Amino acid sequence: MNLEKIVFVDLETTGANATIDRITEIGLVEVTADGKVTRWSTLVNPGMSIPAFIQGLTGISNEMVHEAPSFKSLAKTLYERLQGALFIAHNVRFDYGFLRNEFTEAGYTFKAEVLCTVKLSRKLYPDQSRHNLDALVSRHNLKVSARHRALGDADLLWQLWQKIHTEFEPEIIHAALHTLLQKPSLPSHLPSDVLDDCPNTPGVYLFYGENNIPLYVGKSIHLRQRVMSHFSSDHKLYKDMRLSHQLHRIEWRVTVGEIGALLLEAQLIKQLQPIHNKTLRRQDDLCTWRLLEDDSGRTYPELCYASENSFGRADRLYGLFSSKRKAEAVMRDLAESHQLCLVHLGLETNSKTNPACFGWQLRRCKGVCVGKEHTSFHRARLEAALSQLHVKTWPYTNAVALTETVGDKTDMHLVNNWCYMGTAQSEDALSSLLEEAPTKPAFDKDTYRILSKALLKGQLQVKQLRNATKII
Repeated sequence: MNLEKIVFVDLETTGANATIDRITEIGLVEVTADGKVTRWSTLVNPGMSIPAFIQGLTGISNEMVHEAPSFKSLAKTLYERLQGALFIAHNVRFDYGFLRNEFTEAGYTFKAEVLCTVKLSRKLYPDQSRHNLDALVSRHNLKVSARHRALGDADLLWQLWQKIHTEFEPEIIHAALHTLLQKPSLPSHLPSDVLDDCPNTPGVYLFYGENNIPLYVGKSIHLRQRVMSHFSSDHKLYKDMRLSHQLHRIEWRVTVGEIGALLLEAQLIKQLQPIHNKTLRRQDDLCTWRLLEDDSGRTYPELCYASENSFGRADRLYGLFSSKRKAEAVMRDLAESHQLCLVHLGLETNSKTNPACFGWQLRRCKGVCVGKEHTSFHRARLEAALSQLHVKTWPYTNAVALTETVGDKTDMHLVNNWCYMGTAQSEDALSSLLEEAPTKPAFDKDTYRILSKALLKGQLQVKQLRNATKII
């Protein structure tokens, strides 16, 4: 832990995406161990237009940055100011991520030990529910000089730092800093900065072993936090220990929200078949019970398979099972709990001389097999028993885009017959997905459960598509 030089940093930018947006202002408050405080700030020409909303929030207009220096021209001076310092910011991944990207564009490799004042506030004031900068200003009576301007906000963090040191003993602060600055024990095959750019947003992460063998696919609404949890020093889970030894490369893919992460995780696991994922792998013999009726009026279940039927279009389907054995086990459990006849269900054979099922002899069947119960009563109990397993029919004529919106960002998930075929962020990308989609996409029980639950909760909005009749 280096406290010889600390720098409180705040940036103003054209938006929230560090790979697309650019810096418009930089503010630093540099503090050395001997108590010397230096303030430094500059406007930056982002090389792009500043959105009207951002101009209104920060007060920084396109005219103000027109004559300002570019980041590249400032890079050497800024790099020297930050070199060897503890980098402190509010939501530090935001500011650090922007600066790393800008430095890379300028030809510099920037690395720093970072501390987040949001996390520090949560650690020291666990009883407080809010830790945004406005809440800290109000709670600690910080003096605001220029809110939403880089140097003004950086100075608020310096004030917060001083307040903390008057309210807590040094040992308590040191313990909090030690915890927050503790780095994960990364596997030896990974570079030390591999997680520096990993965002703490919803998304999916992929672990690869030697020769790019897929090891594991996971999802989280806090990607960085989840990935780091795999590398805890004590390795509480044996699976994490094995992954750590085998891991050679990490990838991540950002999504707008949790539903997109769930869909992408399920899709990638089926595609890549990672060694350490088992529960979401594709089952080639995915099957369901379909209720049919014969000429005599007997209603009975028949096992049908996803490889031979369109589960999304069919009706009177019940349950999604990974094997015939599991499907029959569930049906037998239902038969026992609802006194259904195994012969009538097709799970047991009888003889002409003895039509009774074994359950009738044990008083587990009400006797439809021997004429003691009318078939209509047996059918009603069968349908009632299966109702909890009902597979919903796809409610739309063709493919649709199910839109997931979080804040000002939207993902459009292309879906037909409960089958997920990809996500787009623009109309053009959605059209390309639609054009490239298979005519008969494979039905997946995990995708069905994710989507049906999200639609039921109203988490997705339906967008009808033109020219979507290709997919059946």
